[in-house]
Amino acid sequence: MSAAAAVQIAPQVAKRVLTPYWSNGVQKLKMAPTPPPKPAHGLTPPALDDDIHKLRCIAQLRSKDKAIEKYIYLTQLKDADHNMFYKLCLENMAEITPLIYTPTVGDACIQFSHNYRRPEGLFISLKDKGRIGQVLRNWPRQDEARIAVVTDGSRILGLGDLGVNGMPISIGKLSLYVAGAGIRPSSTVPICLDLGTDNKKFLEDPLYLGLRQPRVPMEIMTEFMEEFMVEMSRVFPKLLIQFEDFSTDKAFAYLDAFRERYPVFNDDIQGTGAVVLSGFLNAAKLSSAASGRPLSDHRILFLGAGSAGVGVATQLMSFFRLQGMSEQEARERIYLVDSQGLVYDNRGPMAEHKKLFSRKDYSGPPMKDLVQIIETVQPTALLGLSTIKSAFNQPVIETMSALNPRPIIFPLSNPVRLSECEFDEAIQWSGGRVIFASGSPFPEQDYNGKRLYPGQGNNMYVFPGLGLGAILSRASSVTDSMVEAASLGLANSLNDEERALDMVYPRIERIREISSDIALSVIRAAQKAGVDRHNDLRSMNDVALVDFIKSRMWNP
Repeated sequence: MSAAAAVQIAPQVAKRVLTPYWSNGVQKLKMAPTPPPKPAHGLTPPALDDDIHKLRCIAQLRSKDKAIEKYIYLTQLKDADHNMFYKLCLENMAEITPLIYTPTVGDACIQFSHNYRRPEGLFISLKDKGRIGQVLRNWPRQDEARIAVVTDGSRILGLGDLGVNGMPISIGKLSLYVAGAGIRPSSTVPICLDLGTDNKKFLEDPLYLGLRQPRVPMEIMTEFMEEFMVEMSRVFPKLLIQFEDFSTDKAFAYLDAFRERYPVFNDDIQGTGAVVLSGFLNAAKLSSAASGRPLSDHRILFLGAGSAGVGVATQLMSFFRLQGMSEQEARERIYLVDSQGLVYDNRGPMAEHKKLFSRKDYSGPPMKDLVQIIETVQPTALLGLSTIKSAFNQPVIETMSALNPRPIIFPLSNPVRLSECEFDEAIQWSGGRVIFASGSPFPEQDYNGKRLYPGQGNNMYVFPGLGLGAILSRASSVTDSMVEAASLGLANSLNDEERALDMVYPRIERIREISSDIALSVIRAAQKAGVDRHNDLRSMNDVALVDFIKSRMWNP
């Protein structure tokens, strides 16, 4: 460094913090960004104290009696003081996560156009076709951008086509990246693509904020998506892109179209699959310990064969491959049920994405009754991604319990009002023997003097660490091996206390610790696949790499 340069930065040194980083296996120091200045004297109350203000903010939050009012309060707090917002998130994770994402975000989406106050992301409209790059360049923090969550609003949770009202999905998901993995808030880019909506209610609503036209045909949307992805890579060259809540056909089509060309993944397909695989690994061990049957003997029955269901089923093939089975053998342990019943070849034409798991060993009449299907298949695990409330009724769970000493029941549909069953029901109907994980949160239950803990197959366990690992490794693509590594990293993150309580997922309060472990696994998988572009990380051992990961996590 020249003497002149040293003179130029010297006045700033006292105000800036030296933070560690690693280069070629050697720890070095660099100056952290200058923190924002505190308001001048007299512009805040004399006794304003951060610790006391935290208590004030959480009290204000808890004074609201409706979840949507709490959501609105937290949105305003994030806008006014994002440091305080994330402090509350980190210190009250189990309480606040359901408010900023599922299940409350579903109501926030439905009411988005009515509750709108100010923009928080990028809206890219069909009318922008031909100048998408110009619109993207309006984002004020291009150089800082590292991760975007992109939705077209065509299939929001279990609520269907919400059009531009899907924006809270992108906003909420990125808040979880910040809280769960320390992604810097200024590096996040929420994006909603507006290609019309087929929701008649919104088209007739004078307050609806999107285009007032039906959704465009697939071929027009595909042209739009090609331009969008090309321009995204030009404007934001360091960006990881997560697709979220696209309808089933689009979710598979655009993941397949872009995953080899850009760093992109679909959380509904890959993230959901990864988090369920993780929970299933731990559940299967508990179930096999009770039955004495080997892990390779499990059979999985899915109710729901959309993008999430097939994505999870595809990921769960990894469970059987880990037991030494071939891909074909793994596929044969998985059964799908859709609105027409058991999915099998002789039933007739079906959507392309279902064919992978369509049964060839059944040719009888259509089988639609879930109890009959369970009696025929004799699964050890029943998973729901159907959005059909109470589909796992008392006869269904009693049949599963008759077949298995400890049945695995995972009703994974969101939000709670669309869950296939509730935790207390599963406990009562299984005689307290169920191994349970859901998509939405349920309270703990007491049964016969024992405290029972529901698992929540919340994607938040996986995607923050997966995203952090992909960003830090500068991955050129997100490989299947990276997704599987994230899942195994989560499965192995249970501590001794959690295992003793028969939990299948760790406590969400440990999310930062979990995310750093997952990021380590993802970075190593990226290196093994040869898609990493941060070569300095290759020379670090695991201890040094975890230290590096934690040093890159933003803290409020």
